Amino acid sequence: MAAGRNGPLAALDIGTTKVCCFVAVEEAGGLRIKGIGHQVARGMRAGTITNMEMAEESVRSAVDAAERMAGETIREVFLGVSAGQPVSQTVEVDMSLGGQEIGEKDLQRTLKEAKASYKPENRTVIHALPVGYNVDGNRGIRDPRGMYGENLGVSMHMVSVQNNHIRNMTNLVERCHLGVAKVVSAPYASGLATLVQDEMDLGVTVIDFGGGSTSFAVFYDGEMVYNEVIPVGGAHVSNDIARGLSTSLANAERMKTLYGNALASQADEKEIIDVPLIGETDHEVANHVPRSMLVGIIKPRIEEILEMVRDRLSASGFEKVAGRRAVLCGGASQLAGVQELAGRILDKQVRLGKPIRVKSLADATGGPAFATAAGLLSFAVRENFDDDHGLSAEAKTPKNRLLRIGNWFKENF
Repeated sequence: MAAGRNGPLAALDIGTTKVCCFVAVEEAGGLRIKGIGHQVARGMRAGTITNMEMAEESVRSAVDAAERMAGETIREVFLGVSAGQPVSQTVEVDMSLGGQEIGEKDLQRTLKEAKASYKPENRTVIHALPVGYNVDGNRGIRDPRGMYGENLGVSMHMVSVQNNHIRNMTNLVERCHLGVAKVVSAPYASGLATLVQDEMDLGVTVIDFGGGSTSFAVFYDGEMVYNEVIPVGGAHVSNDIARGLSTSLANAERMKTLYGNALASQADEKEIIDVPLIGETDHEVANHVPRSMLVGIIKPRIEEILEMVRDRLSASGFEKVAGRRAVLCGGASQLAGVQELAGRILDKQVRLGKPIRVKSLADATGGPAFATAAGLLSFAVRENFDDDHGLSAEAKTPKNRLLRIGNWFKENF
């Protein structure tokens, strides 16, 4: 069944630490999850493929589990990507109208011209998002159709990634006998899953703490206007713990989850934790260390990641547009103390983001770690809803066969 056409929608999020597949069906009032499959990612590092066969095995396992649970066979997926050195750039194009009324053809011609004007070398454009129109220099127009003017301009937010990264990821999916309906930037999908409409309009930064990378996106006036990826994530925290305490990666991950915190407290010095040493099987030879030592390893790395986000955001020129709110998602965002530390470093009001636009998500799969997968489904509905002019929700006219989806979109976006 083709995604979103005659059958279910399918989302595939291939990350550094896990591979997740969601299968959903369209219903009146929203999307209902029918199948979920997630596996430990193997053959991946920092969002890129390091072993094709191992990565293929992980993807096959996740997709098979989702198909079995849903009782459906999927043929194509909406694929989330968080690597490939994404570049975010705004392109502005003006077209002469000769004082006539702006119609659908004028809009299409302007958008086509904007897309054609941006051709980065050895890169693939995965998003071309209209973030604002202007008529005769008057900006802030969301739907110019029906207006008269001499010139029609559009600002397009272009997101491009390396050609070879897209080829490798597409090849990985095709080796699993699946097609790629659309490649979607991971922080964009996470924003669609977790943000409320007011946040999108007023300005917000979505920060996706993944295993191998941390990506962030700025939303303003209802659309994503900037995104970037930093190649440092939660797995680097686990590596620091493993090296600092001479333990295995599995034990480091366990200690991070059970005892880890991004903020120090007075009780840390008194609480003693057992650290199994590498190669030792006898529990008696475990290294007993205060919890403060673990926190002392975790906090600097989380601070470094957040400071990099702050500095990159400032350098991008979108810091003011991003407003005073930030939403955290991704598996590493669930570490205790991250939300409070992010508020201090970013000087923003910070909340933890969970998927809010899909139904039937269990507690285990309805948290921040699964925001990208859920957001891919929201993107699929958004993509099918209209001709993607970047118009405001109230300006869009739903297609007859997608009327129910259109009503859902208006309620949620």
